[in-house]
Amino acid sequence: MNTTKKYAATALAAALGVTVLAGCGSSDDTSAGAGGTKGSGSKTVTLVSHDSFNASESVLKEFTEETGYTVEVLKSGDAGAALNQEILTKGSPRGDVFFGVDNTLLSRALDNGLFTAYEAKGLDRVAAATRLDDKHRVTPVDTGDVCVNYDKKYFADKKLAPPQSFEDLLKPAYKNLLVTENAATSSPGLGFLLGTIADRGEDGYQDYWKQLKNNGVKVVDGWEQAYNEEFSGSAGGKKAKADRPLVVSYASSPPVEVLYAKPQPAEAPTGVATGTCFRQIEFAGLLTGAKNEAGGKALLDFLISKKFQEDMPLNMFVNPVAEDAELPELFTEFGAAIDKPVTVAPEKIAENREQWVQSWHSLVVK
Repeated sequence: MNTTKKYAATALAAALGVTVLAGCGSSDDTSAGAGGTKGSGSKTVTLVSHDSFNASESVLKEFTEETGYTVEVLKSGDAGAALNQEILTKGSPRGDVFFGVDNTLLSRALDNGLFTAYEAKGLDRVAAATRLDDKHRVTPVDTGDVCVNYDKKYFADKKLAPPQSFEDLLKPAYKNLLVTENAATSSPGLGFLLGTIADRGEDGYQDYWKQLKNNGVKVVDGWEQAYNEEFSGSAGGKKAKADRPLVVSYASSPPVEVLYAKPQPAEAPTGVATGTCFRQIEFAGLLTGAKNEAGGKALLDFLISKKFQEDMPLNMFVNPVAEDAELPELFTEFGAAIDKPVTVAPEKIAENREQWVQSWHSLVVK
């Protein structure tokens, strides 16, 4: 789950135009998402998601007006927890569409047969680089980049150029400045580890982390602690008197700092080290055994529509995958354009993730 989205979720909750179901199901036993009796003729379509799904009321109302379907959202914790619940209930899913599996978990979902193939209408408008499953079991919906963020004021005061690459982070000038998340417990932490593997290779990432540890990297459990308690550039970090001017977060974090600042600054207080970015791609898929398959297909079509794609950035702080979707001014003015993010093939992640995380943990945490 993109935890920058979690950062904004509370402020945006009032704008939701959906019925949000918490926990494992709805109290209404006729709900399609609660294992009820609604069949293919149902006018409710249930989207199972991680906790960060948000959409504007007007956009979801438009979906209802166009299709006749009302969207219910079943939020199920972070991306890993939500996926685990679907694996446990596969064949008898809690909803019709699952949103939020990313390229770090994709092979696990596909290997477990969670999705029924469906080629969404308008898929030809979606960036080819994001279409990782040629069998159309999942549809790409958004991208986000895990990157090192920096506190602009700190580096200006020190008259020190901020780092821009993985190699820069090893330099003595940045000793004891970086905080990252535990790769075993945090999505951005895992993304950053995978970024170093993509950059240094399977034979070089362990030596890289030894050097990074010697250069004083600090590891904490999750993004909330890293960004809002340890990072001096965030609003939360300033209140906490944080002392680390480098943090693993997202390329979309600077626009968030601007959006929620009062008054809004003319310039984002944080920047992005664009050479440290790992690309995450989030997907949605039609759940095998969905009670409302027709509604699920209609929702998948809608998730890649221009209307929904242009609504996402200021609701979930991610980038659209539709090539005809335009970014809002907040993103273009204050966000960082990541032209050359690193990535790792989903099947390679699936094959090696556990071993990579264990090796990393032994090197860095123990």
